[in-house]
Amino acid sequence: MKNKKTVVLGATTKPDRYAFLAINKLVEKGHTVLAIGQNTGEVAGVKIHTKAIPLKNIDTITLYLNPARQRDYYNYIVEAKPRRVIFNPGTENPELYQLLELNNIKAEVACTLVLLTTNQY
Repeated sequence: MKNKKTVVLGATTKPDRYAFLAINKLVEKGHTVLAIGQNTGEVAGVKIHTKAIPLKNIDTITLYLNPARQRDYYNYIVEAKPRRVIFNPGTENPELYQLLELNNIKAEVACTLVLLTTNQY
């Protein structure tokens, strides 16, 4: 399995949230994880940043933010030049799909947890 450097946008320390579960599963599967959320904290040894951090060589950005909250990150996501952006359930955003397409970034409507569990990540 190839290590896919992944940014979790909408990270949280709340164990009942899917972003929390995704960070744990990504780490368990051996991926390098960067996390950005509203509040600082740590999940599975990954520090959650509250401000945009410099990104390089990102394979995947997985979203756990609703479309209205995503707008603040449009430029950040495009400038990171990830291979793909995963829109988890509830994060679907046609406006961002178009922006990604214009910048040759793949938009994938999927569930990160399902992809990881079924070895399709």
